Amino acid sequence: MPHTTQNPKEGSFNFRLDPALKSAFTRATAAEDKSASQVLRDFMRAYVAERQRGDFLAEAHQQSLAVAERARDRESDEARSLAELASLLDEDPFRDEGTA
Repeated sequence: MPHTTQNPKEGSFNFRLDPALKSAFTRATAAEDKSASQVLRDFMRAYVAERQRGDFLAEAHQQSLAVAERARDRESDEARSLAELASLLDEDPFRDEGTA
């Protein structure tokens, strides 16, 4: 009977590597009681997530530069919003405490 899983694997990688690296990698994964395949899948997921995070940060940076540019116009919504935020941050919510 063939082995079936809930999440069938549809793709694979075949690549060549140095025999010493393969041996060291296999020993390292065995020491952690993990298969080499599982470690490679975990690495791939982490790599993709890091790339996506970098893409997100780059987009956020571009958007913040655009907002900063618009905020230079004191009549813009961005400038008014930043001024309001600054005034809220300058408030001391505890200023009346301790004066009895």
